[in-house]
Amino acid sequence: MSFDTKAGTRGARQPKGRLMLWVNRLMARRIRRGGKFMGFDALILRTIGRKSGEERTTPVGWFPGADGSRLIVASAAGAPGNPAWYYNLAANPEVRIDVDGETIEVRAEQLHGAERAEAWDLITAASPRFAEYQVKTDRELPVIKLVPRP
Repeated sequence: MSFDTKAGTRGARQPKGRLMLWVNRLMARRIRRGGKFMGFDALILRTIGRKSGEERTTPVGWFPGADGSRLIVASAAGAPGNPAWYYNLAANPEVRIDVDGETIEVRAEQLHGAERAEAWDLITAASPRFAEYQVKTDRELPVIKLVPRP
């Protein structure tokens, strides 16, 4: 499926800058030790920068998919724009994740239609915070499925 979510026109302020980089590094270290972050199961998403070509690491919360996959949400805390890692996935969906002490090669797919709605219901039931993020913005928060590659 295509990565086609456009930026919205309203939303919360998107976290960014040096402080956010520092927080991401700190959270990545904590996730590598324990796998949890703010009450979520967490993983470290390793994307390739669409402009730089350099590896980028981002800690994200994940939810179990019905088929053994992992689901992540490009929420940016309800900001009008998608997070940078969303565009990196769009440019190169073959990525790696660090989860539960191992590195796994995965393919990222954006969910649409009924498949997205079903995943969204699972995510918001497990973490109502994402429903709050959706209310803050006029873009539909992308749900990404990470499927292990053989």
